[in-house]
Amino acid sequence: MGNDVFRHNGFTNTVTTNNHITVRGSDWYWTVCAVMTVSAFGFMIHSYFKPRSQRLFHYLNATVCLIAAISYFCMGANLGWTAIQVEWMRSSAKVAGNMRQIFYVRYIDWFITTPLIVVQLLLVAGLPTPTILYTLLMTEVVVVNGLVGALVKSSYKWGFFTFGAVAFFFVAFAIAWDGRAYARVLGVDVLRIFNILAAWTILLWTVYPVIWGVSEGGNIIAPDSEAVSYGVLDLLTKPVFGAVLIWGLRNVDLARLGIHVNDAHPRIPRAEPAPRTEKDAEAAAASNGATATTPATTTATAPETAV
Repeated sequence: MGNDVFRHNGFTNTVTTNNHITVRGSDWYWTVCAVMTVSAFGFMIHSYFKPRSQRLFHYLNATVCLIAAISYFCMGANLGWTAIQVEWMRSSAKVAGNMRQIFYVRYIDWFITTPLIVVQLLLVAGLPTPTILYTLLMTEVVVVNGLVGALVKSSYKWGFFTFGAVAFFFVAFAIAWDGRAYARVLGVDVLRIFNILAAWTILLWTVYPVIWGVSEGGNIIAPDSEAVSYGVLDLLTKPVFGAVLIWGLRNVDLARLGIHVNDAHPRIPRAEPAPRTEKDAEAAAASNGATATTPATTTATAPETAV
């Protein structure tokens, strides 16, 4: 699809590109945006059926989906991108251009949401705070290297790709090894949901570098195919991940995971007003099948004096 047709459909920006998404790619981005938005509202609405001390994962997943929705809104509107000269020119008409469209807004999304996903896994396992912080830092290293590599036109991009892959190994090791060891102590039910989510997350996250390698990296697949691939992965690792997590912990008190939330106004049954008169007390006792008793009055007697 040439630049003239591209502009005719309303896709314009200040950077010139001849290797970009089409209307179909934009429509897919809008679809993912809608799903992310609905998911964010769903997590928030569901949180109101839980005590405030049990809402942490609802809030985190709602935040993840809302940020992703904003990112996909931006990409659907054909914003938040720049054009980078490709390392290899391809003969296919779909990727024939030498200036490929790179959505940097996608990496802003990942920079915020990926650590929020990791922290949920590690909180479920009950890992200590230093390990959680270290793993989150490695997660940021993965995303930053992916962004820098995508914005580099020369073969140096694969050096950043390698640094990101090494950092991802540390993240996966912390989840699969340390996480399972700590989750096992918390009980069979916690270990089960952790194993499911850990395997699900690590498996899907290993697909992201593959997509990067054939799109931003190697310029093999078209930007529309890139959009579909990343969109499906984001749906599986964000709203689907969050739904499975909340369902798996539906009967688990977060205090078991070492998460203690102080609620200044907990939901407690409203106490009945205290009786104001003796008749009110008798009526309340009668309704409870008991007999009202009144405090006995005692009279003080002076001690006898021996004469």
